[in-house]
Amino acid sequence: MKFLVFLGTVRDSTPPRPARLGLRVAKAILNWAKSNMAEHEFELIDPLDYPTGEVFKPHFSYAQRQAPEALSSLAEKIESADGYVMVSPEYNHSMSPALANLLNHFGSSLYSFKPSVIATYSVGQWGGMRAAVGMRTFLSELGCLPVSAMIHVPRAHDEFDDEGYASSEKEDSWQSYLGRALNQMLWWAEAATRHRQEKDPFETSKAFTKAPSQRNVIEN
Repeated sequence: MKFLVFLGTVRDSTPPRPARLGLRVAKAILNWAKSNMAEHEFELIDPLDYPTGEVFKPHFSYAQRQAPEALSSLAEKIESADGYVMVSPEYNHSMSPALANLLNHFGSSLYSFKPSVIATYSVGQWGGMRAAVGMRTFLSELGCLPVSAMIHVPRAHDEFDDEGYASSEKEDSWQSYLGRALNQMLWWAEAATRHRQEKDPFETSKAFTKAPSQRNVIEN
């Protein structure tokens, strides 16, 4: 199975230090997956690798085969993935605008009928958990329903080093904590994938892919 770990920051400068604190959290998740789910594929999606341009134009609004290559490549990855991990800092008690911007470039049908994990972090004591409240609604609207267990990392600059490793005295605790959420995602991903193979969910819940009129209750 394949899972995408979305990094919700585009900042790459100092101060503050470290410039990309979320990268430590994302690497911690990838490290856990490598040790505990080696048979599955986890890929980091860094928004700096997928430039979206200064003017917002989602991938699905381009004429066929005219979308930027980076967006088309990411669209294929999103569609083929079995689940997602969303790593976000907290801004004004809300999710990262960089993460929302990247995710919104793609139609919800690419994410639909798959599970996701919410992972937030901060330099303070709350670990970004207030951002997670809004993320539940956001991800549900995308169709990748978040599992009940979440990941919150307070004082992330102290918890993980640059390579995403915790100190030896805290390693076991973080392994257990990360595993609770990620194992829930795997359980739901396996169930959803198996059921999609038996029945196409879009047969009874059509995707909006052709015209705005598809969103209307009554055709005009």
